[in-house]
Amino acid sequence: MGYYVPEPQIINAKEFGVPQNRERIFIVGFHKNTGITDFNYPKPVNKETILEDILEENEVSVKYYLSTTYINTLRKHKARHESKGNGFGYEIIPNNGTANAVVCGGMGRERNLILDDRLTNFTPVTNISGEVNREGIRKMTPREWARLQGFPDNFKIVVSDAQAYKQFGNSVAVPAIQATAEKIIEKLTRK
Repeated sequence: MGYYVPEPQIINAKEFGVPQNRERIFIVGFHKNTGITDFNYPKPVNKETILEDILEENEVSVKYYLSTTYINTLRKHKARHESKGNGFGYEIIPNNGTANAVVCGGMGRERNLILDDRLTNFTPVTNISGEVNREGIRKMTPREWARLQGFPDNFKIVVSDAQAYKQFGNSVAVPAIQATAEKIIEKLTRK
């Protein structure tokens, strides 16, 4: 065959220092010319993080807060699915909790809502149905999604919010990839 491919492994981002429950299959392979015939995936780091660790320090724009109409729609949608025995629907993550996997499209943002009562100006900046909710329910910002994926704060987000959510939702959790890459480099440099 010409390659050594160890058994793929499921690696969870939350075990590598980010507060996101994101399990992904990692597959590593080595060309036969390397002579490598064994490989150990990285062990989880002992660095517990919670959602609060990645949240914005200052008040965020009102545009991230959900409208009352939208919240009612989400509640009805969740109730409809619960009555059928399904687990679909929005979710508010506690500040001391772990976010669900951020994903592109669908319920990606709605499964990672947070409570943030720091909003002082409830005047909408976008065209919304209803009014801005007074419960403090908002979606995370693109910067918070970047932090959930392990991107440093100096990483520049130079695209629209919609594109940023899509890109971070499709991204890998940087610390998990970095730990795996370090193990690969360690293997290659020992030869």
